[in-house]
Amino acid sequence: MNARNTTTEPGTAGPDLAGPDLAGPARGRRISRTAAAGTLLGTVALLIASCGGTSDAGSQPGAGTGPVRGGNLNFAISVDRGCIDPQQVGNNDAIAVARQTVASLTSQDPKTGEIVPWLAEKFEANKDATSFTFTLRSGATFADGTAIDAQSVKTNFEAIKALGAKATLGSTYLSDVSGITVKDPKTVVVDFAKPNAQFLQATSTFTLGLLSPASAKLSDADRCAGKFEGSGPFTVKSYTVDKEAVLERREGYAWPAATNSNKGEVYLDTVTFKIIPEAGNRTGSLQSGQIDATAAISAADIKLFDGNGFWKETRANPGVVYNLYSNESTPKLKETAVRQAISKAINREEITKTLLTEADQPAKGVLSHTTPFFKDFSELLKFDPDGAKKLLDDAGWKPGADGIRAKNGQRLSFSVTYWQSPKEVLELVQQQLKAVGIDLQLKFTTIADVTAAQANKDYDFSYGNLTRSDPDVLRTVFGANTARGGSNLRPALPVDTTLGEQAAALDKNARQRLVDQAQEALIKDAHSIPLYELSTTISASEKVHDLKFEASSRLDFYDAWLSK
Repeated sequence: MNARNTTTEPGTAGPDLAGPDLAGPARGRRISRTAAAGTLLGTVALLIASCGGTSDAGSQPGAGTGPVRGGNLNFAISVDRGCIDPQQVGNNDAIAVARQTVASLTSQDPKTGEIVPWLAEKFEANKDATSFTFTLRSGATFADGTAIDAQSVKTNFEAIKALGAKATLGSTYLSDVSGITVKDPKTVVVDFAKPNAQFLQATSTFTLGLLSPASAKLSDADRCAGKFEGSGPFTVKSYTVDKEAVLERREGYAWPAATNSNKGEVYLDTVTFKIIPEAGNRTGSLQSGQIDATAAISAADIKLFDGNGFWKETRANPGVVYNLYSNESTPKLKETAVRQAISKAINREEITKTLLTEADQPAKGVLSHTTPFFKDFSELLKFDPDGAKKLLDDAGWKPGADGIRAKNGQRLSFSVTYWQSPKEVLELVQQQLKAVGIDLQLKFTTIADVTAAQANKDYDFSYGNLTRSDPDVLRTVFGANTARGGSNLRPALPVDTTLGEQAAALDKNARQRLVDQAQEALIKDAHSIPLYELSTTISASEKVHDLKFEASSRLDFYDAWLSK
């Protein structure tokens, strides 16, 4: 397995756990708009649109003739968790499948971060962002023919809330909902108990994508098995766990997002997602033409697909970068100096230069550079082993005979519990920490075991990221009192107030200031120990055209087509 794209949405456990995002297996590492009307819509859009988000490297070949209809695109993913329900999945491979089956109320421009129409032709917020009104477009339907109306939006959001923790991401976006009101068949109002500046962006994500009302009543298992009817341009034709998922075009679908150039049905007849766990097999399959594209080529092989009948394109995932998440309820990690020393001892440049690709970047803060409201905090993350040693000396941690520090008879030893492959990044961090007298043991296990360890507070460090194209992802991961937060298992601190204030801030400059303040506090006291940015690389045959990234670096097949 390679090191790219391992988590998208539960970030603390390591899975992009997506998109909300949990990250699936990492990809490509070296190791192997119509403006919406409304009182505050312009303000809220500006809040979100303060970042860049363009692809970092690569370009697709010229199309020559225009788009061609028909054909099956074979796309390889590396892991299958046994679920493709968009409202339950979290890892990136499952998201690649699920995203194509649902439409969302809004979409997010990947270049500007602006929120633009999709199923909602208009949307507006009240003056304090506690109430959001969506006016639905006419004529849109679910795959079973049911009209997409205001009541179906209410049904979906209530079903997501009812899923609770199973809706890893969506439940957090809707956690403060105080009421959902159907004003008329085309108008739905979502009210929150407190200001919620992040909600418009949340409505653009796959996890708040809409399923038919009948599908919302299915068992969780049936939905995971792909038996649902969605609102998106593709439907599930078949799904065989650990083998493949086949999606087919919806006839008559004509309501794409404003971010799509194709305004009619998708061009492809089908998309077949093939599960190919071994990195070498994915490489061979792409070279031989057994697959047409993948986002899971190892960095050792990725240059094979730069020209020579292929193309590649890389984009950093927005959201929280890969982190070591410390259990601050343990005595040793409760010491700020110990956490700070660990952060100073990590050489982030060495990680990216020796283990990742030329398109990958070391962490410059808690957020990646494609996230709205990003700011560069590299000065606070400089490699400083001498500074790390001094912090530990001053805190009474002295080197023992084997070089590992100890105090009061207790060794400065920790374990990191993780499930992602490969382990080379953590092995390098292990070496870097050993150089300053810290012993880090690697404990590879399953996602279920990682989740159980966190629930039981039985871990020192966990490892992962969380993908989301909004800075409120900081509160989701690091807030002491959020549903997915509290990963640090620490008491509430002033930074929690700041995280709450940024989620309520409507003024762009005010929110930027609060997001910066929160990041600085998280880094300075090492509640966050950032490592590197997760990124996704599409590698594809030159016969594949217009396979794109959406704003959250999820894959978008709506405009994709194949040369004959």
